[in-house]
Parts: sequence; structure tokens; C-alpha cells
Amino acid sequence: MFGLETDIFILLFIALLAACVFEFINGFHDTANAVATVIYTNSLKPTQAVVYSGLLNFIGVITGGVGVGMSIVNLLPVELLIDQNVYHSVSMVMAMLLSAIIWNFGTWYFGLPSSSSHTLIGAIMGVGLGYALLPENATGAAAINWDKVKDIFTGLIMAPLIGFTLAVVLMFILRKTVSKDVRNQIFSEPKKNVAPPNWIRGTLISTCGLVSFFHGRNDGQKGIGLMMLILIGILPSYFAITSAKELKTIQPDLQKIEQIVSKIDTVALGISEKKHISEIRSNIAFLMPVVNQSSNDTSSKMELRGAILKIASNTKKLLNDESVSMSQEDREQLTVLAVKEEKGIRKATDFAPFWVIMLISLSLGLGTMIGWKRIVVTVGEKIGKSHLTYAQGASAEIVAAITIGLASGFKLPVSTTHTLSSGIAGSMVASKGIKNLQSGTIKNIAIAWVLTLPVSMTLSAVLFLLFRFLID
Repeated sequence: MFGLETDIFILLFIALLAACVFEFINGFHDTANAVATVIYTNSLKPTQAVVYSGLLNFIGVITGGVGVGMSIVNLLPVELLIDQNVYHSVSMVMAMLLSAIIWNFGTWYFGLPSSSSHTLIGAIMGVGLGYALLPENATGAAAINWDKVKDIFTGLIMAPLIGFTLAVVLMFILRKTVSKDVRNQIFSEPKKNVAPPNWIRGTLISTCGLVSFFHGRNDGQKGIGLMMLILIGILPSYFAITSAKELKTIQPDLQKIEQIVSKIDTVALGISEKKHISEIRSNIAFLMPVVNQSSNDTSSKMELRGAILKIASNTKKLLNDESVSMSQEDREQLTVLAVKEEKGIRKATDFAPFWVIMLISLSLGLGTMIGWKRIVVTVGEKIGKSHLTYAQGASAEIVAAITIGLASGFKLPVSTTHTLSSGIAGSMVASKGIKNLQSGTIKNIAIAWVLTLPVSMTLSAVLFLLFRFLID
């Protein structure tokens, strides 16, 4: 199949299966973040909660597009994905998958709410660093798209801070605005095996659903990005760019980019800025004949993908350079045409087949229904010293849903785990001050947060270099 040798096809199958396993583990690793509140407030039985959460995770993935997933793919420059030796590509994807699965499973086993997002991103960066250390590689640290890393980590770092702060603010507003009778109800601890009043139960079930849905739209897309990295690395002739029909639609976008760039006054520009403009024009010149003909020949798909991404990369550098003068209208239009995922010329590279979306959706949904209990105990009982109240559960989930939803809108991957855990911590602090937090649990979560990135990066880099050594 796909013209692959039998051993490569088997490795491709194993890699795709491992990606599904990663997303499956992601499902039961992160489920607690959505269902802990409804379980510990007796709003839903555990089985009801995880099935409900799993279904909404599934719906979130299939309706979420691929923007967040493509931000994962674009962590690595195209040069790393165009190695003609398919075994090198297999080394890359297996190193990413194994390191991500090992750390994700290990933290789940010990009940630590660590971030699948950090794990996957660390694994991808580890491959880039491993590639930079290869003797034959002259690009060095350029093996990682550092601009994309900066964008992604802005979201990963800011989301927990926003979750904590908004939870504190929301709890304060509730205390000051609701009537005494309502306040007594929502700030009381749930009674054992007794369901809350229907209006409170409905609120908590709704917030649980929102977190699950937005978790699917954000975390689920990371699995899509991971699977597309596998397919692009091993089968670039089929998956480097979308269909010839879709490729034809970017012709007016390329022409518009060329028109805008041609208006830039280059007299006062430096050598690097002129080089960016030159590369944009040369890559457009390379693309236009192919786009006009829209040939079904797949032999040069990776070169076409490289040209599109180089136009996007150089355009972004021009947009970020204050010495480059252009009108605000041209600047905004150029951003949409060349830089934004799934827009303009990027719609030819930033895509995923529906079967990939379905596989990841099913893996995440099924994983959500299994293995939830370890981390539910941590989130529900061990972050704060007091039992989770109705107000705390709803506040944490509302701010988590808002934060994750906004991040998905900006195509930024965020950690559902850390966002909701920080929301619960914020609600605990708002109730009884910082003394209400269990220092041991907070320390363990913080250690996992700090260690996830360097451990997954190191593990991935070592595995990549080991596999390359064994292959070569």
C-alpha cells in the first residue's frame, strides 16, 4: 500500500497505532480535569460522567478544525521532514511517540496531573535538538522553529496563570453578588451520596460538558498534528500538501502576496530583509506554474510544501520587522494570506484527512472513558485541604472552558490539566487563603510541570539519536 516496502508499511502502521495510543492515554489522563467536579459534588455517577465527557471530547475533536494541530506540525521546519531516507523519518516519529507515551503513562500511574501538551511539544522539540546534534547537519539549533515555539509557550505558560486569577475573581464576585440563601447553598460542601439541588447539578454538568468539549477542540487537535507529522514524514508524496484541486485555489492568494510585497520600498532595507523578499518572490515563481496546471503528479509534493512554508516564514519575518514599511491594510491582508493556519496559502499545507480526525476522536473519546480514577482523586481531594464545594467546582470549570476556548480560537495549544488544576487551586485560595492548599500536592504538580518539558525533550533526543545510529 502507498508503494511502501513491507517493513516500512509495518512501521507506519505501528507509528499510527502508537499515535492513537498516545491520544487514548491523553483521554484518560485528562478526563479527571473535567469530571472531578461533577463526581465529587455527586452531580453525576462516575460512569455517567466519563461517558458524557468522552462523547463531548469526541464532538470537540471532529468540529474543531486543525489549526491547533498544525501549530504542532509547524514546530519543526520542513527541512527535517524531507529526508529521502524513509528510515530516518521512522526514527523521528518513533522517538516522538515513545518519549511522549512513556512520560504520559508514568505521570498517570503516579496520579500526577501533568500536561500532555508539554509532553508532546517537548518530544517534538527533542527530535529537533537531536537532529541538530547529527554530524551531517549544519543547521544547528535551526532544526526547531523557534518562532513557533515562542508562540506556543506563550499559551502554555499564560493559561494556568489566567485560570488561577479568573477563579479567584469569579469566587469573589459570587460571594459579593448572590443572596445569602444561594451563597449558603453553593459554598457548602456536598453531602456524601446526596445529589445537589437540580439547578446546581445542571450548572455543574454544563460546565463539565464545556471543559470536555473544548478539551477535544484543543488537546484532540494535538493528536491530529502528531498523526500528520507521521504521515508527512513517511508518506510525503501523499500528505505533504492537499489535493491538486485545493492547490489550484491558492493561485489568487499567491498573486496578491506578490503584489503587496512588490510595493515594499527596499531602498532603506538591510540585507536580511531584502533576502526575505527575494525568497518570497522566488518561491512564488516556483509555485505558480504548478498551481496553474494543478498536476496530479505527487512526486514533488514535499518541494511544493517547502515553498509554501518558506513564503509563510519569510512573510512573518517581514511583518515582525519594524524597518519594513507597509500600510495597515496590506499588513493585515498579508497576515491572513500567508501566516495564519488554515487560511490563504496555508490551506494547502494545513489540513488533515477526515479519517485522521475520526481516529483521533475515537481514541480520545474511548480513553476518556477509562483510567480516570487516579487523577480524579488528586484533583478532587488533594489540591485543597477542604472538600470541593459547588461554587469551587463550577468556577474552576467555567474559567477553564473560557481559557481553553479562547486559546483554540487563537490556534494555541494549552494544557487542560494545568488550566483546570490552577482554577481549582485559585478557588481554594479564594475560599480560605493560601493555607487551604495542600503543599505536597502543589509541589508534586509543580515538579511535574517543570520536569515534563526537559525530560520529554531529553528522552526524545536520545531515542532519535539511538534509532539513527542503529539505522545508519
